[in-house]
Amino acid sequence: MTVDPFFLVGAGLCALSLLVCLAATVTKTYPGDAAIVSVGLVELFLLAYGIGAGIRQAGGEAVRGEAWEFWGYLLTALLIPVGAFWWAVLDKTRWSNAVLAAVPVTILVMLFRMEQIWDGAPLS
Repeated sequence: MTVDPFFLVGAGLCALSLLVCLAATVTKTYPGDAAIVSVGLVELFLLAYGIGAGIRQAGGEAVRGEAWEFWGYLLTALLIPVGAFWWAVLDKTRWSNAVLAAVPVTILVMLFRMEQIWDGAPLS
């Protein structure tokens, strides 16, 4: 499986966001701005990833797995940071930071799976 630069950027951004959110969980009793912004950056990355994937697919690069599965993962991934953001806005406790910390981990797993689907790699 060839590693896509989009995946590498996304993995790095998710790792950075995770560190920020974990630090906010440990040090704050309310959702920190840095944690919310880091999750927002993950969302912006996902938008760029989707646009890039659309351009690649329109340019003739086919998804080797099931295209509906790839786009379903992407649409679901786009909803996760939004849900966590609203959770953090509505629940002003330390646990909101923990919910925000779950976002980059979840997105990283989904990015890995989307990479597998795009390259047609088996599930093993």
